[in-house]
Amino acid sequence: MSTPEPYEIYAIRYATSPYRMRFHNCLFCHGKDAHDALMPMDFFVWVIRNKQRIIVVDTGSRDWKCKQRGHEFIRCPTDGLKAIGIDPAGVEDVVITHMHWDHAGNIDKFVNAKVHLQVAEMRNVTSQDMGIPALNNFFLVDDVCTVVKRLFEGSVTFHEKSSEIAPGVSIHEVGGHSAGMQVVRVYTRRGWVVLASDASHFYVNFQQNNPFPVLYNFQDTVRGYQMCLSLADSPDHVIPGHDPLVLKRYPAMSSSLEGDVVRLDVDPAAA
Repeated sequence: MSTPEPYEIYAIRYATSPYRMRFHNCLFCHGKDAHDALMPMDFFVWVIRNKQRIIVVDTGSRDWKCKQRGHEFIRCPTDGLKAIGIDPAGVEDVVITHMHWDHAGNIDKFVNAKVHLQVAEMRNVTSQDMGIPALNNFFLVDDVCTVVKRLFEGSVTFHEKSSEIAPGVSIHEVGGHSAGMQVVRVYTRRGWVVLASDASHFYVNFQQNNPFPVLYNFQDTVRGYQMCLSLADSPDHVIPGHDPLVLKRYPAMSSSLEGDVVRLDVDPAAA
C-alpha cells in the first residue's frame, strides 16, 4: 500500500474558560494534586489539509452559547479558518467527533460539506433520553436539527466503528465521553497523530487514566485512552481536545496568530 501524502494539522482556538478548577476537569484527586487548583480550558476546532483536500474536525460553537455557559468567546471558528486561508464554503468534509454543544455548532456554515458522524451518536441525540434535561444539557436542539436537515439533503455520512475517510485520515469510535465519541487519526510528516477531541480533554486525563467528569460510559472512556495511544505513534502524538498546553507545546502558524492557531504536524516542544 502506498504511503499517503502527509497532512498539515492546525488547532484553532475559538473560546477559553480561564477560571475552571481541576475538579471541573478531572474525576479523581491523585496524591498531592490540589483538586481546587486553577485549571483553565480552551476550545478548539481542527483543520487537516494537504494538496488534495481539506478536512475540518468539529465546528465549535457560537458566541451566545459560550457566554451562556460562562466561557469567553474569542472568535467564530469560521473566522479562524479564514485567518489561515480556508473558505468554509470550499470545505468538502467535516468530521463531528460528537454532538456536544461546543463541537457541533456552525455546521450550517459549511454549506458544501459532507458531515461524518458515528451512528451511535445520532441514535443517542434523537433518542428518548433527550427528553431528560440532565441528559440533554450537553446538546443543543438547533445543532441536532441542523444535522437532521443535512441528512435529508443527503450530505451526512454515518460510520460504525472505524472508517478511512481519505488516504491517511481515518475515524475511530471510542465512546465514553459521548455515546458515539470518535477520534481522528492523521498521517503527518512526524508520523501518525491522533486528534483525541473529547476522548481526552487534557493531557492529564489520558496520562493518569483520570477522566473528565462528563461521562456517557466510564469504562469506554478509560479504554478510549488506550485506543488513542495505540493509534498514535507515541503519547506525544495524541492531541487532547481542550488543553491550553497545546498552544504552548506547538508552534504558532504565524506571529499574528500566536496564542490562537498552532501547527500539530511538527514535533512538540519539551513538556
